[in-house]
Amino acid sequence: MRFKLISCEVFCREIYKELLESPNTVFPVFTQKMSHVYPSGMRDLIQQEINNTDPGRFDYILLGYGLCGNAVNGVYSKAIPLVIPRAHDCCTILLGSKESYKAHFAHRPSCCWTSGGYMESGDMDLRENESYIYFCSNLSYKELVEKYGEDNAHFIVESLTPKDNNENKAAYIHTPPYEKLNFREKAEKEAKDKGYEFEIIEGSLRLLHMLINGIWPEEEFLIVPPGYRVEAVYDQDQVIKAVPG
Repeated sequence: MRFKLISCEVFCREIYKELLESPNTVFPVFTQKMSHVYPSGMRDLIQQEINNTDPGRFDYILLGYGLCGNAVNGVYSKAIPLVIPRAHDCCTILLGSKESYKAHFAHRPSCCWTSGGYMESGDMDLRENESYIYFCSNLSYKELVEKYGEDNAHFIVESLTPKDNNENKAAYIHTPPYEKLNFREKAEKEAKDKGYEFEIIEGSLRLLHMLINGIWPEEEFLIVPPGYRVEAVYDQDQVIKAVPG
């Protein structure tokens, strides 16, 4: 099959590693990491790349993004199906699954983290976990209560709002393409300089491998038919859905 892959540049090395062994023909396009600072601007970049895709050349358009602060919320294609991981952010993709993300971060949503891709693309600072944004963006507390019930809404806000005083750990998510680079050491130094305990979490190329190789189980990937658009769900499992329009 022939795919156009539109992805954040923080996955550049991981994606090229997977492309070398893929049986599919994949044409990658990368957006700059700094576009994450303005999710609406990143959405415009993604939509422009989708709109500029020749429907006669590709079977699918793959998106190498999570929900990422609503950056993929609302994107659509008129002629080519879209395929998107059901992930809240880049962290989930780097860890290889929602389950791995929950195992490492569900109990400490304010934990800072970074990766080789972020550091190579110029972001040398530890990143704050932004889970609250992905679960609660655009939803008032009243809407959270209506959607999840009062007890659950209170739990979501309390557990996902960063509490810097309660979390003193920082993590580096390591993936194989960065084995020979010294980003782990740089991340450890920054963490210690800021008074954080430091840990290395082994990442996984699993989700990127599945995306590029056409392995798209419904529970982990959303296929958006032409004429439909992506809509955020703001939960821990479905994350996004396809709706008409």
